Amino acid sequence: MNLLAEKRILLGVSGGIAAYKSAELVRRLRAAGAMVRVVMTSAATGFVSARTFQALSGEIVRCGWSDDQSGMDHIELARWAERILIAPASADTLARLAQGRADDLLAAICLASRAPLLVAPAMNQAMWRHAATRDNVQRLLERGVQVCGPDTGEQACGDVGPGRMLEPQILQQVLSDSFANGRLAGLKVVVTAGPTREAVDPVRFLGNRSSGKMGYAVARAAREAGASVALVSGPVALEAPTGIQRVMVESAQEMLEAVLARIEGCDIFIATAAVADYRPVAPEPQKIKKQASDWSLQLEPVPDILAMVAALEKRPWCVGFAAETEHLEQNARKKRMHKGVEMIAANQVGGELGFESDNNELLLVWEGGERQLPVADKNLLADQLVEQVADLYADQNTAHEPLENHAKHSA
Repeated sequence: MNLLAEKRILLGVSGGIAAYKSAELVRRLRAAGAMVRVVMTSAATGFVSARTFQALSGEIVRCGWSDDQSGMDHIELARWAERILIAPASADTLARLAQGRADDLLAAICLASRAPLLVAPAMNQAMWRHAATRDNVQRLLERGVQVCGPDTGEQACGDVGPGRMLEPQILQQVLSDSFANGRLAGLKVVVTAGPTREAVDPVRFLGNRSSGKMGYAVARAAREAGASVALVSGPVALEAPTGIQRVMVESAQEMLEAVLARIEGCDIFIATAAVADYRPVAPEPQKIKKQASDWSLQLEPVPDILAMVAALEKRPWCVGFAAETEHLEQNARKKRMHKGVEMIAANQVGGELGFESDNNELLLVWEGGERQLPVADKNLLADQLVEQVADLYADQNTAHEPLENHAKHSA
């Protein structure tokens, strides 16, 4: 399965003859739908030109601090990357990473980023076997760095042994596999996302500022965790995530009907959508003309989708979202109890967070616990949320899952 579509990959290229393979790797990653930015060490530019990587990636290539006009490129790139792969990773680069140095742009990015780091060593077989290199590699492994290779074979210097960089197609697969964790393998997940629109007349509607980005990120994260995912989406300007069944709706009633049509056999329901609380009692069949006098609109409550799903006799494990402007934790806990769900993911809206933003922060609350997810890109938050859901579901699903699902999982 290709899990690289729309993923943000930062490729670090250090000095070594294997750098020519990195050009092919960029081409393959782009063909798989990934977004790729390249950072080269000064030594790497002696083997392959920055212009080559720029042509292949379609992005500006950074070759050192001199390219950092703002002085903050290392922070921006560190935040942008979902994965960092250094290929080739020379012995010098491995030493810099092991020592936690930040005296070149690539090392500083690795030190500042929370993204998983992968390295593909490439060097002479004697350098790879040297005790200093072995110690550095061991230190990186202990920190959670994924060391890919090296391969064994004939080397440019004429030696034969370990030290060849893995081939581009292998590194592409390693990167793709790094996005699949299998935590929800075999489970069915239904996710709602985006806003709803409640018609006032054929032209106007009541709505909200939800972009759908968080819900789409959650659907993508659940799929990458191995789940079969159905996404019920309000009107948004987003492409359907790869490998996900998406149904588009407009009103809260349409969203409810779409959810109920897909909820049978569902293991986990994640209600990310910002569903309207009220709708016009009687939408006008024709456009309402502007009037000089005051005009009032009679509203009625819309169906509470999350509460209705949570009240089903054979119900899934439920996660709700709460957008708040004050008293975040207090309101989140009240909403969890009121809705009767296992978890609430609450976020403060306003400013540069929440609606219409690429970033957010979440407070996850459940019975007997909570977890704060600090400000980050919504894709990273979605990964962390799904990870927490998978942990809690594994602990609690026996008490909550549908009986037929329990039999299925026990088979």
